[in-house]
Amino acid sequence: MVERADINSVLMQMRAIKTQVQHQIPGVNFSPAEAQIQEVQKADFGQLLKTAVDKVNETQSVSKQLATAYEQGDPNVELTQVMVSLQKSSIAFEAMAQVRNRLVSAYEDIMKMPI
Repeated sequence: MVERADINSVLMQMRAIKTQVQHQIPGVNFSPAEAQIQEVQKADFGQLLKTAVDKVNETQSVSKQLATAYEQGDPNVELTQVMVSLQKSSIAFEAMAQVRNRLVSAYEDIMKMPI
């Protein structure tokens, strides 16, 4: 079931990118493959990775602040907020670790290829 949620999420992101690209250049309709190539050429992988890590760090920081505020008795912070925030940060960290593991695996596979 987890894989289906991931696939649906990826499909939704791909459709959103297609729509965004088509709206950026009025009158020009790219095929999905051309739109994806255009998007890949514009993206800097290092910057994308840094942005993702920064977002995970921000999520963890916010959840830590909420937990601290709740522990100190802040009446504006509810336990449900804290628990949801902690789960979001946990999932974000796990996802980042999985991406890292797959990148390392891909790198190792490339390094094993014959020249």
